[in-house]
Amino acid sequence: MTRYIALLRGINVNGITITMTDLADTFTGLGYTDVKTVLASGNVIFSIDKPLANHEELAALKARIEAALTARFEYEAWIVLIDHETLDRVVRAYPFDEKHAAWHPYVMFSSEPGHLSELAGHARELDAADERVELGHGVLYWEVKKAVGVKSAFSKKSGKVKYRATTTTRNLHTLHTLLE
Repeated sequence: MTRYIALLRGINVNGITITMTDLADTFTGLGYTDVKTVLASGNVIFSIDKPLANHEELAALKARIEAALTARFEYEAWIVLIDHETLDRVVRAYPFDEKHAAWHPYVMFSSEPGHLSELAGHARELDAADERVELGHGVLYWEVKKAVGVKSAFSKKSGKVKYRATTTTRNLHTLHTLLE
């Protein structure tokens, strides 16, 4: 058995409401086991029988889940898939002080790595007194002052339509919960 985490983008906002029970039922209906949802923001942990052999198998799994979500909930579903071991490495590699009380620690995931590199290119434009980004292995780490939050320069850049179908951001604390 291999554990995967599906990070859904854009649910329970902008009129797309999905209960976690219905979400879990969808994954169970696809034949996955040990299905568990975490928080109401679209985090699903599940197991598959065997590890995926390559990127093509991961892409097929992603497409299958997105198609099932789109069919069941009538919205254009976008997800990022990550296996449990990789998520653990990503969390342990967080480059900033995750316990800094005045800051939010985030990790941005993408199904299109080029988008993360592109977004990381904006690092030099940011006011380090308010926020910082650093490219990691397959992710982009971001921390922002709580007082600035979604009004930050990076938040505005990363929120562009161009990135909606490929990126999703999670608070580091949520990622710790997913690993527990």
